[in-house]
Amino acid sequence: MRRTVAFAAAALATLTALALVAPASAATGTPWADWGELKGSSGAYTGTMTAAAPQLDATYTSDSRGGSVGVISGASVWLAATTPVGAKYGSSRDQQYLNLRPRADNASSPSETTYTFAHPTPTAGWTFVLGDIDADKVSISAVGPGGHVLTAAELGFRGGFNYCAPGFAGKPSCTGEAADVPSWDASTLTLTGNAAAADTSGAAAWFEPNAPISSLTFTFTRRAGFPVYQTWFAAITRAVSGTVLDQTASTPASGVEVRLTGPDGTVIGTTTTAADGTYAFGGAVATDGYTVEITPPAGKTSDLRSRQVDLTDADGTADFAVRDIIPVPVSGTVKDQHGTPIPGATITLDGGRTTVTGADGSDLFDDVPVGVHAVTITTPDGYTVVSAPTPFTVPGNDETPITGKDFVLQVQPTLSGTVTAAGVGVGGVVVTAEGPGGTEQTVTATDGSYSFPRLPSGDYTVRVEAPQGYVVSGDASRAETVAADDIENVDFALARLGSIAGTVTDDGGAPHPDATVTITGPGGPFVVTTAADGSYALGELAPGVYTIDVAVPDGFTGATPATRTVTITEQGELIEGQDFVLTPVVVTPTPTPTPTVTPTSAPTTTPGGSASGALPATGADPLPVIGAGAVLLLGGALARAFVRRRRA
Repeated sequence: MRRTVAFAAAALATLTALALVAPASAATGTPWADWGELKGSSGAYTGTMTAAAPQLDATYTSDSRGGSVGVISGASVWLAATTPVGAKYGSSRDQQYLNLRPRADNASSPSETTYTFAHPTPTAGWTFVLGDIDADKVSISAVGPGGHVLTAAELGFRGGFNYCAPGFAGKPSCTGEAADVPSWDASTLTLTGNAAAADTSGAAAWFEPNAPISSLTFTFTRRAGFPVYQTWFAAITRAVSGTVLDQTASTPASGVEVRLTGPDGTVIGTTTTAADGTYAFGGAVATDGYTVEITPPAGKTSDLRSRQVDLTDADGTADFAVRDIIPVPVSGTVKDQHGTPIPGATITLDGGRTTVTGADGSDLFDDVPVGVHAVTITTPDGYTVVSAPTPFTVPGNDETPITGKDFVLQVQPTLSGTVTAAGVGVGGVVVTAEGPGGTEQTVTATDGSYSFPRLPSGDYTVRVEAPQGYVVSGDASRAETVAADDIENVDFALARLGSIAGTVTDDGGAPHPDATVTITGPGGPFVVTTAADGSYALGELAPGVYTIDVAVPDGFTGATPATRTVTITEQGELIEGQDFVLTPVVVTPTPTPTPTVTPTSAPTTTPGGSASGALPATGADPLPVIGAGAVLLLGGALARAFVRRRRA
């Protein structure tokens, strides 16, 4: 459906991702995404999308053409609560969505829109919806952590529907057909509009990915007309709450630091308990795998510092207790060579007791018996031990805490670089590093940067994979040696692919279909045939110089111009107007010879005839008249002879 966009001034209310509630209470919600202003210009747009910060928070880039694009208010077009997606996520009325278009209005110039998420997305509890898929099609690709490319099953196609169709109570005022829904091809990950490529209203489909996504790309292609497409994001959010008690004093524990961590390790938020010992977090996406962790205050410890919470079906609760430290406590820290705390490291006391370092890198054994003891560390991946504490003695007559049992670890180096195209960073590009530790993959951020942190020493081969619409400019791999220091500026350059288009006509301007056009250049030659309207087009062309020739068909002597030469730069231009005019063969008619006429003798004047002795010209052929005269003369002669015979 073609749309004239009226941009709304009002934005969605800001989603409060973290909240301290006293007393604690559940706060399940279904926020549709809040979109930042669409910035840039035709072919180079950027923007932001937030559905549940920080878990579903992304920046995006798009090379959509301009005209009827931007963030739409949702006041006139929405997904009713009675639609399949609305039944789970609620109505999107007055909630924002994004309108975009192809890069150009032809089948060889799709637009590419890539969302780069601040953190890998949750594996449940959220959706994206693509709407107005009629005279167009959308191909979907998603890359997860480590460069994993999502399958069709992991993208989670839930089905198509028409939000303008009758039967959806609370729908917008548009009119659509229930049978007019886009079709999903799981083999090509492509959503295609109706078979006739007709401009209709309300055709949409929704997805619920079940694997984490780092970048999500929609490639939108025109099939007919001047199409747009719509994008919605939404997430079901829930709350986590609980109480922390002081076991020693049998009172609520106030001021205790509490941290909520997502399934992928992302810190959703940090808060402290209120005077009554309660705490609460809101705005967490409805999925499993959350961890709630407390940091006991000075002089206190806890037998259980963390709990797992499942928010898939309901809000979560996690309660804790702290108590006084029982002498003799033994404590220490784990930090890197720069003094940065290392949380989550496992420390083992002889005898098999273990503890895990907190957010500040500290560890504590609060009831160590008298005797000689030693502590060891399970070295985290990406680190090496620089220094470790020596064995220590717990005296039998002293309850003084033993401190300073510290570990210092060396952070292994980081290899980093940037992937650019025409000097601008490209997000969502897969980069691979092969070395002593095996093969690692990552995806570039929005600014094109990437990094492989904490690599073991050794030789590495770093490779870049050109995404759709690009080609590697220069070396696609680099050899690097990792030693003690970070390695920076392992950069790669990409170039955009371009396209060439034009027409073939005769000298009267009439299109010439089925003409053979040869385009010679990098990767070629390529041969295309003109369509019924005389047009031709070829896309996915690497930067370089191209020559264009048309094969002169029968009935023509040549073409003007005889050849064309164009240059596609790393900007990936769409070069149009490469037209040819065919010169027809000129046919000279053969002249008709003049007939030769044999002159006849003038007739002799007979008695009673004309004085001139010539017959008058009547415009008729004289031969029949002459023949008739001869017959009459012969008849007269015979009659006279007959009379004579009778008279004799």
